[in-house]
Amino acid sequence: MQKSSLEVPGCIPQRDTPIVLEDPSEYRPEYKNVKDFRNFSIHTSPQRVINTYKMMHTYQTLDYVKEKMKFWGKFDHAEMSIMEALASLNSFLDESDPDVDIPNSMHAFQTAEGIREKHPDKEWFQVTGLIHDIGKVMSHWGEPQWSTVGDTFPVGCAPDDSIVFGIESFKDNPDMKDEKLNTKLGIYEENCGLDKVNMSWGHDEYLYRVLQNHGHNLPEEALYMIRFHSFYPWHTSGAYYHLCNNKDLEMLPWIREFNKFDLYTKRPDMLDESELVPYYTKLVEKYVPGKIKW
Repeated sequence: MQKSSLEVPGCIPQRDTPIVLEDPSEYRPEYKNVKDFRNFSIHTSPQRVINTYKMMHTYQTLDYVKEKMKFWGKFDHAEMSIMEALASLNSFLDESDPDVDIPNSMHAFQTAEGIREKHPDKEWFQVTGLIHDIGKVMSHWGEPQWSTVGDTFPVGCAPDDSIVFGIESFKDNPDMKDEKLNTKLGIYEENCGLDKVNMSWGHDEYLYRVLQNHGHNLPEEALYMIRFHSFYPWHTSGAYYHLCNNKDLEMLPWIREFNKFDLYTKRPDMLDESELVPYYTKLVEKYVPGKIKW
């Protein structure tokens, strides 16, 4: 793939280098003000959101993540196409989302259509927007939402305070009592690269592994978006740069570009899926064809 204006040369920042974050969006949502999205204030978040993150931050340990990787890495739960998996989420509501209560399949079309409007020449980007959350099909086979949805974070090292509800929300996590796991680097080496970091288990990592197992025609930028789009402490708050390598930083602008549409296209009114399915079915067959093992 040719270089785009979104790509920048990789440069590992020094530990004390200040991180300047970009304006979160040139994409201005019509539904509500940018600053009103992702309001996780303990006083305004729905109780379901608070409970989901409390469970996540308590039980997502390094051992737990390794067990989930092994369990879901068997890919023995079902065989269905991307569009069938998407349709199966037409009644799934994400309990970690403080912004909207709409089926996840509708969020997928909202994201894809936002990308299609701004990037009509990038079919692979549109497909990425459509499929990015499909890993939530784990819920069909009993995976709890706190292990399926929500912001992700590295396990095997200390949490950053930029994580939703802060470090205090990890007070009951067993890893925080382990001296090997509760430091800034934990089990990792500085600038080791995110591909060597164990992330909390969820739909991001699961879909990434499903696609790698099945095969696909998506570019590396798409895989980074899929794998790390929920890693808000990194791509939005500027945390965990000490774990990144040059490739991660080259991909970061693409993840930020994706985040505009993942977040700011959310709105309560519905799109007409019947008009969109034929277009996206054709694109999906081009980039992720056939039946997939889940």
